[in-house]
Amino acid sequence: MSVRVGVISFPGSNCEHDVLEGLSSLGADAEIIWHADRSLKGADAVIIPGGFAHGDYLRCGAIARFSPIMESVTQFAMAGGPVLGICNGFQVLTEAGLLPGALMRNSGLRFLCENATLEVVNDSSILTSMNQAGDQIRLPINHGEGNYTCDAETLARIEDQGQVVLRYMDNPNGSVARIAGVSNEMGNVVGLMPHPERAFDLLFGSADGRSLFASVLGAAEHFSVSKRDSADSVGRS
Repeated sequence: MSVRVGVISFPGSNCEHDVLEGLSSLGADAEIIWHADRSLKGADAVIIPGGFAHGDYLRCGAIARFSPIMESVTQFAMAGGPVLGICNGFQVLTEAGLLPGALMRNSGLRFLCENATLEVVNDSSILTSMNQAGDQIRLPINHGEGNYTCDAETLARIEDQGQVVLRYMDNPNGSVARIAGVSNEMGNVVGLMPHPERAFDLLFGSADGRSLFASVLGAAEHFSVSKRDSADSVGRS
């Protein structure tokens, strides 16, 4: 079953075509959706890719959060739809209030472009269901403001509720508790700073991104089936 994935593009996004290529290689029907649109065009999952949305003016993701498409993304997420934010997309999701915490300048104030080894902490999220807790995966990072932060109360809550999805083995950017990715309470919205779409082939150093995207597609298929079953139920009533 082919699922539809909407890849949101803002002025300044630069990873949407990498995401499309990765999704297409796994058999998904993926389409770029412009930020000024209001329709997700029947998407079964939504991915907000990396880049510099609106030039990252004010704060990363602070302007993108008000784009017309984000109202639809929020409604989709509240209905249980799978939503993934990668790098700048993670920043957009925190600004939109769909994920806890915030991203700030890297410790040392250096832009980082390197590979990072990560531990899968929670294997029940839409991003990690094809992995097992404790797995170590390798993904590239490419960011200047990837230092995840939250207050002590929020940290205790997300740790207790299993919302920490990925953790850096060697904390490159100073993130609190080495956090590289988090989910919402339902587990259907996930953000991470590393780039799984750039880890699809061992020739480029890692193919670990394939299982992560496959997990998202599995969640999209499940959501698509649940939407169809719900529509059928309404039709029979």
